Amino acid sequence: MQGRVFEIFIAKTACEKPTRTERAVLEAGKGIVGDRYHSGNGTFSEMLAGKPLMEVTLIEKEKIDAFNLKYGTQLGYAELRRNIVTLDIDLNALADKTFTIGNAILRGIKLCEPCPHLADVLLTEILPGMKNRGGLRAQILQGGTIHHNDFIKETIEKHEFS
Repeated sequence: MQGRVFEIFIAKTACEKPTRTERAVLEAGKGIVGDRYHSGNGTFSEMLAGKPLMEVTLIEKEKIDAFNLKYGTQLGYAELRRNIVTLDIDLNALADKTFTIGNAILRGIKLCEPCPHLADVLLTEILPGMKNRGGLRAQILQGGTIHHNDFIKETIEKHEFS
């Protein structure tokens, strides 16, 4: 299974709109350098403190596009507040799997379902419309720098990080 990074977003604080960047530094056990959860400034930072659920979130471009088509909306990729927008990969299939993005190694932890907070900020259709399509939460096992257009590849070999 292989896809690629379509866009990368970070937000310094919970209230700030995520901004697009061409590259990002992933730090094992912490998250994306410069992002709200890396610095403990995310909406759910207190609740997720010390847990790998806060490190990185990914979402498929195709799922956002399908939502916009179905509901007649024009949500931008940043508005769903995920860090990495992917292309040509089934993220649900990466739950409980190890994969690489560029030279970083990650492990899919669980699906990143839309929450009531996101529905309040955007629109209520997010909850039913993105259920099981809201992306993936991932843990950074080995840090590295990722770039726009980097390949995302499921790894076969076992790593000693889990």
